[in-house]
Amino acid sequence: MSHSVTFHPTCDLNDAHPDKVRLVQLPFRDFGRRRAFAGKIRTAVMVEDTKLVQEELFSAKGDGGVIVLDGGGSVRTALLGDRMAERLINNGWAGIVINGAVRDAQMLAGLDLGIKALGTSPVRSAKAGTGAIDVPVAFGSVLIEPGMFIYCDADGVIVTDQPLNL
Repeated sequence: MSHSVTFHPTCDLNDAHPDKVRLVQLPFRDFGRRRAFAGKIRTAVMVEDTKLVQEELFSAKGDGGVIVLDGGGSVRTALLGDRMAERLINNGWAGIVINGAVRDAQMLAGLDLGIKALGTSPVRSAKAGTGAIDVPVAFGSVLIEPGMFIYCDADGVIVTDQPLNL
């Protein structure tokens, strides 16, 4: 089953469906070459540790979906680098939204993947395996659950319960 959805600009979706969209209120920055992306959400939560997400999500078939990774807002260590981003591309993910940091920013800029994160850090994350996959996460004043839908572009990040059309 494909997790990809038709992308529509976040402004247009907000105007057409103000009662169905929720704005993720964080100052995300774009890091990948793909600046507009959308898809069905899979979630993960961990702080400064990427072993579990690498094993469970980054290696899974993405089918055009988007990973929402809650790193607790920490920018002390990076939760995505260029090699993991290439793995996401190879497995068919449309993008990733990270409440945390990335590394290898110059390399990420050339990859055809949607990447939104709070900032950068040159420090690699731990590999202890702590965290959880496909659980509700909350950041930016929004509760985000697996199976919801996300739309990301230069104007912001919004989530919805169902895919939306204009």
